[in-house]
Amino acid sequence: MHTLDQAHLSRLPSSIVRSGYDRTRVRAGIAHIGVGGFHRAHQAIYTDRALARPGQEGWGICGINLLPQDAAMAAAMKAQDGLYTVSEMAPDGSHVSRVIECMVEYLYAPENPEAVLAKLSHPDIRIVSLTITEGGYLLDQHGTFNLQNPTVAHDLANPGSPQGVFGFLVGALARRRKAGVKPFTVMSCDNLRHNGAQARRAVVAFAKARDPELAAWIEREVAFPNGMVDRITPATDDVARQKLRELTQVDDAAPVICEDFIQWVLEDDFRNGRPEWDAVGVMFTKDVSPYEEAKIRLLNATHTMLSYPAYLAGLRKVDDALHDPLFFSYLRGFLDHDAGVWLKSLPGLEIPSYKDKLLERFGNRAVGDQLARLCMDGGSKIPGFLLPTVHAILENGRPYHRIAFFLAAYDRYLKGTDEKGQLHTINEPNARHLLEPVMQSSSPMTLIQLKEVVGSKIPAHQGFVDLYLKLRKQIDEQGVVATLKSLDPAKETPPSARA
Repeated sequence: MHTLDQAHLSRLPSSIVRSGYDRTRVRAGIAHIGVGGFHRAHQAIYTDRALARPGQEGWGICGINLLPQDAAMAAAMKAQDGLYTVSEMAPDGSHVSRVIECMVEYLYAPENPEAVLAKLSHPDIRIVSLTITEGGYLLDQHGTFNLQNPTVAHDLANPGSPQGVFGFLVGALARRRKAGVKPFTVMSCDNLRHNGAQARRAVVAFAKARDPELAAWIEREVAFPNGMVDRITPATDDVARQKLRELTQVDDAAPVICEDFIQWVLEDDFRNGRPEWDAVGVMFTKDVSPYEEAKIRLLNATHTMLSYPAYLAGLRKVDDALHDPLFFSYLRGFLDHDAGVWLKSLPGLEIPSYKDKLLERFGNRAVGDQLARLCMDGGSKIPGFLLPTVHAILENGRPYHRIAFFLAAYDRYLKGTDEKGQLHTINEPNARHLLEPVMQSSSPMTLIQLKEVVGSKIPAHQGFVDLYLKLRKQIDEQGVVATLKSLDPAKETPPSARA
């Protein structure tokens, strides 16, 4: 088994692909907050490719984690000098394993918040990128930033020793402004609409609470490009970790497994420079919005639609669900008759072929994505991923049976057991305070009246509410599979669009 660190980098097996640049010449120009599997399989891959081009040595990555649960990742990145392997798995079973060398520094904020502030304040850092999850921006459905969040309150009271992402970003920007250093670009890589605009809204709101003049400077001087990111990257559990050790023959404490598909569409708004990502596969455009909309309404929403029903039915892998004709048909119907109806093809993203490709990707046996991963953070995902489609359906009088079934399954999932009575962890890091009443309630109306999650149009639509209650009862009495089989839109009375 081969050791993975800088001293042993040249001795890795020849089957492990390297980008071919001299890592010792690379310095960090990007700081990335939220080092997890997705960042390391996506943005870091493009950056690793760019570093192989002449003159790109100033665009290495300094990885940063902020949370206590990141301790294992911190230990791995420190022991391995920021190196790790990515194994890209194709649907036909072929694979490519590569070592990613672009993370040339790593900092763990709980150990030394000042070191993180100092790094973010350094002129070499010209981009700070983020993967902090959809709910991590602390914005409600109206775009209002949560100043009452405990970490936000702590960081406003203790600007010299922040704990959260906005405390670090605004603290470093304040130092740069005072020192006359150009600000860094803030680049969100999370799956939410207008992610750059959302990041701007959150950062500026935090800054206003700290110093209105600083907030005005940030609004004026800091770029927040929007971007659409796409690559299925399962969590690396112990089973996957052992599989990857055998596959690569590398002793990697933090390997990544992912599909072979990758896409990044990015707004070219970088006021302090950027890597030559456009030369290594990133698509730059003036308006990312249509690409964001298509990806979120199709890929992310379809993942969410699958998650709770399939998990309750006893399935645990995404590919197993896609190879089940019943769940495949359910998702095909959602793509063709619900989400896909409102979208038009774009350059580089043809909607019919994109939908077909999605189902192929979800069914990739070699990736083995976990349904439990898709079940995380539903309270934050549903408003962003599903509600725009739901509202269009209701406003236009189209069938809503799949959405009503999904919400009935979500309510059942929040009771904490599957249909066999097996307990599961309800992982709702951002909306748990909203969902606690649903989890404790015996009435399915508690969820359907929770406007922060399901919006205001669903509870006001009596036809939808009646169908949801019927399906919720049917799931209890007959189970998810029997209920899903009973969904036949041809037998339904056409739904009313009236409120």
